[in-house]
Amino acid sequence: MFKNIFAIYAALVMSVGFSGNAMAKDAHSYANLDAVSSRHLHLDLTVDFDQKTLSGYAEYDIVRHDAAASSFIVDTRDLTINRVEVLGENWQPTTFTLAAPEAILGAKLTIALPDDAQKVRIYYRTSPEAAGLQWLTPQQTAGKKHPYLFTQSQPIQVRSWIPIQDTPALRLTYSARIKTPKDLFAVMSAVNDPDAVRDGDYDFIMPHKIPPYLVALGVGDLHFKAMAGNTGIYGEKYILAAAAAEFADTFEMVKVAEKLYGPYQWGRYDILMMPPSYPMGGMENPMLSFITPTVVAGDKSLVDLIAHELAHSWSGNLVTNGDWNDLWLNEGTTSYVENRIMEEVFGLERAKMEKALSSQGLLRELKTLEDVDTSLYVDLAGRDPEKAFSGVPYIKGQLFLLYLEEKYGREAFDPFLKQYFTAHAFQSMTSAKFITYLKANLMDKHPGVVSMDKINEWVYDTGMPDDSPRPTSDIFARVLQDQQDWLAGKISLKDIATTNWTVHQWLHFITNLPEEMPEKMMRDRMTQLDEAYNLTASRNNEIAHAWLLQGLKHDYQAILPRLKVYLPSIGRLKLIRPLYKQLATTPGGLAMARKIYRPARPGYHPSAQKVLDKILGE
Repeated sequence: MFKNIFAIYAALVMSVGFSGNAMAKDAHSYANLDAVSSRHLHLDLTVDFDQKTLSGYAEYDIVRHDAAASSFIVDTRDLTINRVEVLGENWQPTTFTLAAPEAILGAKLTIALPDDAQKVRIYYRTSPEAAGLQWLTPQQTAGKKHPYLFTQSQPIQVRSWIPIQDTPALRLTYSARIKTPKDLFAVMSAVNDPDAVRDGDYDFIMPHKIPPYLVALGVGDLHFKAMAGNTGIYGEKYILAAAAAEFADTFEMVKVAEKLYGPYQWGRYDILMMPPSYPMGGMENPMLSFITPTVVAGDKSLVDLIAHELAHSWSGNLVTNGDWNDLWLNEGTTSYVENRIMEEVFGLERAKMEKALSSQGLLRELKTLEDVDTSLYVDLAGRDPEKAFSGVPYIKGQLFLLYLEEKYGREAFDPFLKQYFTAHAFQSMTSAKFITYLKANLMDKHPGVVSMDKINEWVYDTGMPDDSPRPTSDIFARVLQDQQDWLAGKISLKDIATTNWTVHQWLHFITNLPEEMPEKMMRDRMTQLDEAYNLTASRNNEIAHAWLLQGLKHDYQAILPRLKVYLPSIGRLKLIRPLYKQLATTPGGLAMARKIYRPARPGYHPSAQKVLDKILGE
């Protein structure tokens, strides 16, 4: 454990400095940032696995932007507030009001501020049902001996485990003392010490200003394995060696990203391997990305996820969307940077295939979305910000930047994007502000290339512009030609040279099986494919997902035993939501889905439960 951790924190904070946070009102936060904001958070929490609660206090250094401000307003959800104190000359109790909860926003906590208040300390306890926490029993972990806790705060669930001004418009540093059972190890999105004594008492510092949704905690039977440079893996022992081998190129990715977009400003880049129930692919928590084990495939075929979470160290963590209406500024930019990293490390052809697969997926998804949800900027006032998360901010946002790259050329666009990250480091960004910066620093320097009407069409109009990029791959063209020739009876499966196919080629082949083919004929074709390639038993989670989904669409019964094992074993929504959704399209499928889901539900994350409950009417 760091001997003088808070002295180190103080020195780092002096070097970083603070900035004001007065910004436009976030529709998903009660916070009065324009009047009072917090510049530093200190947490002192005890982890209770028996009660499934965190208890202790959150302490804030506050800054008044309005000298007459008499209250400090924070967001909460399902928290028990025990008492609140403020520090002027001395610590003293103060009054507070916890409003009735609202379905989306939770409950507003209003704290009275004396004129001399400099700090606020809120004593509280979380609920066992806190949406931002998942508590796993020992049986739900790989080791089967110890429980596990992890947080998932994005977009607005940090308020369920910390009373906080829960808006990405706020940036603050934090420190923490976390007390756990003595045989467990705690890590956070902060400076971690892998050699800390496992005594159940851990200290952390995050010296850089981050938005609240990036505060993260993991507790369990965690161990560490170093990789190259400033990278390493935390996780249960069973997965450390496999993950370190799978992600061995992480440090190379860091160096490539620095060359393209400027220095990595976070110190270390470590990875926490999550339990199978983790609902996300990954979460870009600074210094410690949370990563699903579903991408440990044994062949580095799915490590674009690592490139994505690393890319967030520039787009999202360094320059952050000011509210969830502008999620594309985080995710679209990150998806673009991710693909550039993959191109540099793994080659142009792989990058082309990954772009093409993503673009195809977006076009399929657009057919299922409400028109209002297909623009990059989305007005989410009155709606759950979870609604922002679809392929639109990720892939349409990526294609927008690819469009700009193609129009201006990399020789102009690369320096622009690098300077964008440098100029706005540790700041929040909006669509309007981005467009203003784009005009001044790219469009005006290269006049007549792209019109402002076209920029506004990309950001504010629905659907896809007619001239949007259409990523393609010659490799995929050959895959589809082989598929068409086989379906037409011109060749047999043994004539298709699949021996060295990548995961991307298999995904392209499976996802592009024709929808219009009569079901009996398609079932016969799927039987042939299964006999030749044993796709139902694929251990690659992405291939298995694509194949199982096709099987459900075409009533290919042979997949059902695997499906009943696959769905309870994975918590990643990307992989299980489409399967449950497809099952729910028929009465018989819905009954089967419910039979699978009910015993599996306790092992899913609360956010996954919410999504799947709605699909299945549970």
